[in-house]
Amino acid sequence: MTLKQLHYAVTVSETGNITEASRKLYIAQPSLTSAIQELEKEYGITIFLRKKTGIEITKEGDEFLGYARQVLEQANLIEERYNGIKTGKIRFCVSSQHYSFAVEAFVKLLKDYGGDKYEFHMRETETYDIINDVATLRSEVGILYLNKFNETVILKTLKDNNLSFTPLFKAKPHVFVGKDSPLAAKKRISLKDLKPYPRLSYEQGSHNSFYFSEEILSTLDCDKELIVRDRATLFNLLVGMDGYTICSGVINETLNGPNIVARPLSIDDYMEIGYILPNSINPSKLTGEYIEILKSMV
Repeated sequence: MTLKQLHYAVTVSETGNITEASRKLYIAQPSLTSAIQELEKEYGITIFLRKKTGIEITKEGDEFLGYARQVLEQANLIEERYNGIKTGKIRFCVSSQHYSFAVEAFVKLLKDYGGDKYEFHMRETETYDIINDVATLRSEVGILYLNKFNETVILKTLKDNNLSFTPLFKAKPHVFVGKDSPLAAKKRISLKDLKPYPRLSYEQGSHNSFYFSEEILSTLDCDKELIVRDRATLFNLLVGMDGYTICSGVINETLNGPNIVARPLSIDDYMEIGYILPNSINPSKLTGEYIEILKSMV
């Protein structure tokens, strides 16, 4: 294995096409294909499946590429530290449930450490994908919550994937509603108050278990359900449909606007929000900085 081979493999994964990758790398296509095949043979794995429309990354290939990116990042840091050579873009990826404070910390990290060239990814995604992203090193860090309902299942899933959970803060459940909703006039909201209104929640894809739900109390019966994939759509429906979603109550008006407000929910429950990291490798410098920003904010 060489750094050049790892660079080739990562570039192929980013372009999704051997031909395009060979152009980008200024290398003949047969030579690039041979380098990838040598890697696959050395480790006894298949990184890419070759198809007429391009390439498809296998599950074991996804894991391998995560490690490859980590190795290349560390090599770049060594070059910069000892030779003063900046090689390529700074890369960093976070996978998170839909929390505005995670985006706010991401923005601050980018402003402080982005430099002249960077490729930062902020993935607000499904709970199972957050765990998988960090397990395969697609993301350096993940952000999600635990409570008394999902804790056993989530912690077992993390353990099975050799990941650890570190708490950031514990929040009492709140309800997000539009500022003009009848619910916004209440100082505290009960479950009975919510009954006439549509409940909004985030889609969880093929892992649509209650234990992976991003909202607590997802097992409670509700007559009106709205399922969305992104935060902007959820906020629009909160305002347009007088809907609600149960959450931590933490919101950033600068990033999300003044039309959404949080009200305490009168129930005996909690959301312990924290970050997950792989146990097998040490966090990168950017990961450490991002975590410190999160701690300072919350």
